[in-house]
Amino acid sequence: MSIDHHPRAPRRESARSTTGARRPRVAGALGSVLLASALLAACGTPTVEPAPAVTVTPSIEPSKQAPPTPEVPVTWPLTGVATDELVDRPAVSVKVENTSSARPQSGLEQADVVWETIVEFEVSRLVAVYQSQVPTEVGPVRSVRPMDIPIAASLHGPLVFSGGQAGILALVPAAGIQAISHDAGAAGLARVSWRSAPHNVYGNVETFMASADSTHSSAPPEQFVFARSLETSGAVLSGTPATTISFRLSAQSSPSWTWDEGSSLWLRSEGSTPAMANSGARLSATNVVAVTAPHPDSGFDAQQGAPVPTYSLVGEGPVTVATGGRTVEGTWRKSATDEPLQLFDADGSPLLLAPGATWVELVPQGTGSFTVG
Repeated sequence: MSIDHHPRAPRRESARSTTGARRPRVAGALGSVLLASALLAACGTPTVEPAPAVTVTPSIEPSKQAPPTPEVPVTWPLTGVATDELVDRPAVSVKVENTSSARPQSGLEQADVVWETIVEFEVSRLVAVYQSQVPTEVGPVRSVRPMDIPIAASLHGPLVFSGGQAGILALVPAAGIQAISHDAGAAGLARVSWRSAPHNVYGNVETFMASADSTHSSAPPEQFVFARSLETSGAVLSGTPATTISFRLSAQSSPSWTWDEGSSLWLRSEGSTPAMANSGARLSATNVVAVTAPHPDSGFDAQQGAPVPTYSLVGEGPVTVATGGRTVEGTWRKSATDEPLQLFDADGSPLLLAPGATWVELVPQGTGSFTVG
């Protein structure tokens, strides 16, 4: 016989138990509560320290981080050459003679920009511009011409010359240019004893800069646009190889330039004769810019009634730029007399020159010419 085993249910207390029988349990519980309260009171209320604040910096994906700001070098405005310190001083334009009686000239090797022009009697004259370098001697200094106005006006600095006829002299202040004239007794100009007149007026560029008045004493605006290096200049990037540039500016002026790979410069010659400075340095340029422009009569006359020409530089025309042993063609534009002459490539973008000195050959339209070899 199988017998199922069932656990015996606990005996329940009768609801009829007297109140007196339960009092000991209630009193015990109440005592425990009172004891705990007393203990808490004796210990005091615990201080809860706040958790320290945690700053969470969200991570940035490398592709979303801002690129570093590129370093832009400080450069001289007329050469694009980098410098540790840019001196706030004016650009001084000096009219320099270029006949055989004037050679070798002083100070041309230190000019930032040199403009070659053709004056009356088909003679070459130069406008040498100084700002980054300050030669103690420059010359021979000669008289002002109408064509000097559109060259110097955009620089907002002084124009230095030996003198000039009254009508032409009046054009200088009318164009907002400060005149520094030997005939007017300006400081920094004097005749030297080792050359005969009129090829013996020489000047000091530092004195000219110090003589600039308050409206002509600031650094000039950039005239041309420069690349960071020779290798990134317009002619080097898109031009064709060249070794020589031969000019026939007039019957009396045939300068030429030969590329020198060793110095990365164009070397100047007068005809077949190397062009030298009085210091013994060969005249050279990083950039040679051939600007072809109209060359009309200015309305003024020179000796024996010879017409004094000028250049029509407000407008546009063809330009050839030689840099780094290469040449490239483009367009020059000048919007006003006191605005810079700008250079553009075939696409209409600025034609970039290489940092360094620039010679501008003003080729008379219709009568002047040049050949690239």
